[in-house]
Amino acid sequence: MKILITGGAGYLGSIMTPYLLSLGHRVTVLDTLIYGQAPLLDSCANNNFKFVYGDVRDERVVQPLISKVDCVIPLAALVGAPACSRDAVGAKTVNRDAVRLLAKIRSKSQRVLFPTTNSGYGIGQEGIACTEDTPLRPISSYGSTKVEAEKALLDSGEAVTFRLATVFGASPRMRLDLLVNDFVYRAVNDRAVVLFEAHFKRNYIHIRDVAHVFNHGIENYDKMKGRPYNVGLSDANLSKLELCKRIRRHVPEFVFSESQIGEDPDKRNYIVSNARIEKTGWKAAYSLDDGIAELVKAYQIVKQRQYGNF
Repeated sequence: MKILITGGAGYLGSIMTPYLLSLGHRVTVLDTLIYGQAPLLDSCANNNFKFVYGDVRDERVVQPLISKVDCVIPLAALVGAPACSRDAVGAKTVNRDAVRLLAKIRSKSQRVLFPTTNSGYGIGQEGIACTEDTPLRPISSYGSTKVEAEKALLDSGEAVTFRLATVFGASPRMRLDLLVNDFVYRAVNDRAVVLFEAHFKRNYIHIRDVAHVFNHGIENYDKMKGRPYNVGLSDANLSKLELCKRIRRHVPEFVFSESQIGEDPDKRNYIVSNARIEKTGWKAAYSLDDGIAELVKAYQIVKQRQYGNF
């Protein structure tokens, strides 16, 4: 297929783009390269790859690109609560308004697969897993803008949205601000971490499984369209404390303690059911332990915190 990936040089895109190219798809990436990195150089030798430097909010740039493709994957976003707090206008215009523009100008015959976030669930009920029918109650501008963008696409009835768990794993456009990536970095480099509200739980998913689920959505689009899907590891609804214990299996010197004062500014706390996506035949290939082992190796290479989003 001919695929347009906005933000295709980012953390997810720099894994997804070469993966889709390896399957024979023709991929065009639209990106502003705001982090000053060049993660897609390996793709330039592929005749099915095209890069366009430009802003996803500019209809003059987006319209001609969309008119030439079969499928659109809007990855472009300001990701995470800290990044969105630093640039509130950018969060709304990139995360929400650019997706609304896409919903307006795309053809109904074009496939759209959109990554939203478990962040939309906000604070869940103890012991009750959030399903796709659970009311969305985002508690950050990041969560709110992604939820609003998802609604614009689902209201059309012609899109698939993936409510991604907290992503982990190494990427050419690395991020260290994601929870698993951050904690493993601290384990490898600092050997210690202090936990705030250590009982807060989240679900997790490997970055390569994210790439795989998007291709699954492309291949099964007609039977999946019009619905959201939680995407995470069903055996990894873990608290921060439980996550640290898993990391210590790989880094025995890692120590962690719970702070008796202070708060985590990110109040998300929920567990998630991934039954709907699993019923379509998709299954994660990478475990949490696979990702931790991968990151331990990656942090022998990555020695500076230049890869965060804030």
